[in-house]
Amino acid sequence: MYFASDNAGPAHPAIMQAMADANTGYALPYGADTIMDDVRAQIRDTFEAPNAAVYLVATGTAANSLALSCVCQPFETIFCSPVAHIHEDECNAPEFFSGGAKLTLVGQGDKMTPQTLRTAIANEETRGVHGPKRGPVSITQLTERGSAYSVQELTDLCAVAKGFGLPVHLDGARFGNAMMALGCTPAEMTWKAGVDVVSFGGTKNGCVGVEALILFDPDKAMEFELRRKRGAHLFSKHRYLSAQMQSYLADDLWQKNASQANANCARLVAGLRDTETVSFMHEPQANMIFCSFPRAAHQRLHDAGAMYYVWSGTLEGDDPNEMLEARLVCDWSISDALIDQFVDLVRGNTP
Repeated sequence: MYFASDNAGPAHPAIMQAMADANTGYALPYGADTIMDDVRAQIRDTFEAPNAAVYLVATGTAANSLALSCVCQPFETIFCSPVAHIHEDECNAPEFFSGGAKLTLVGQGDKMTPQTLRTAIANEETRGVHGPKRGPVSITQLTERGSAYSVQELTDLCAVAKGFGLPVHLDGARFGNAMMALGCTPAEMTWKAGVDVVSFGGTKNGCVGVEALILFDPDKAMEFELRRKRGAHLFSKHRYLSAQMQSYLADDLWQKNASQANANCARLVAGLRDTETVSFMHEPQANMIFCSFPRAAHQRLHDAGAMYYVWSGTLEGDDPNEMLEARLVCDWSISDALIDQFVDLVRGNTP
C-alpha cells in the first residue's frame, strides 16, 4: 500500500525493455544518438510544434531550473505560487542556475489567478535599480495540491504575462495526469495557451529518470545547450535517456500510464468518499489526494505497512479521533486490491 509518491513506483516494463534494447553496440554520445532523432520528431509531432527545440535531462529539478535560466536574467524575479515545486522542493536550484534570480510568490493557494498574478507583477519594478526586474511566470501543472488548471485558466494567466511582455514556463512533472484529466491536447495545454517552455515529465509516470525540455522558441536552443553542459546535466551515454523517452511516447504509453494512475486515484477517492470519517481538503482531479481522517485510522494503516505522508499532525497522541491530514498519490502500478485494502483499514475493517 504505497501512496507516498508516484516517484517511488516501478518503471514500466516497456521502459526497462527499451533501455535493455539500447544497450547493444555503440552509439554517438551527448544526444547525437539516432534514437534521439526519433524522440525529437515524436515530441514535435505530439505537441504540434515542428520547430520546437527538444532536449532531455534526467531530473525534474534540472528541467525546471535550466528552462527558467534560459528565460530569466539574474536581476529578475520568477512569479510562481507559494507551493510551487520550484519554491518548496528544489533547494533554490532555480535561483542557482539563473545566477541569482529571486522568486516572487503569487497569491495564497496552489493556483494563481489572473488577478493575483497581475497584482504581483505590477508591484515589481517600483524601486528602480534597487528592486528586481519582472521575469518569467512559472505555472505548475498539476499543482502541488493535485489541482489542474483548465486550458482557459492557463490561457488567462499567459495573457497576463504577455501583457507585461513576460515569458511563461510550465512545470509539467505530472503533465500527463493533468492532460488526461482535462481531456485536451499537449498543444492546447502549452503553446496554444501561451506557454513558451515546458518541462514534460516522465519520471513520475513510469520512466526510470527522464524529463523532456521543450522550447517553443528555437532561438533559445543554443543557450539551453550551453547551460545544460555548464550545469553538468549533459549525459555522455545519452541513448539511455533517449530510449526511455522513445518508449514513453510509443503507442501513447505516457497517456495510458497517466490515465491508469488517475483511474487508480478515482477508485481510492470513491472508497474514501463512502467513509463518514474522511474529509477532503482539495477536490481531487488527477492522481493526488489531500484528505483527513482520524488518528486511529492512520495508526491502523501504519501498523499494516501503508506508506504515505501524514501532512499535518502526528501519529502519536492521546485522542484517537483527532483528524490528521494525509497526502496520497497513486501511480500507474498500484493494484485495485491494495487500494481496497487501504480503504478497508481507514474504515476500521480488518481481515
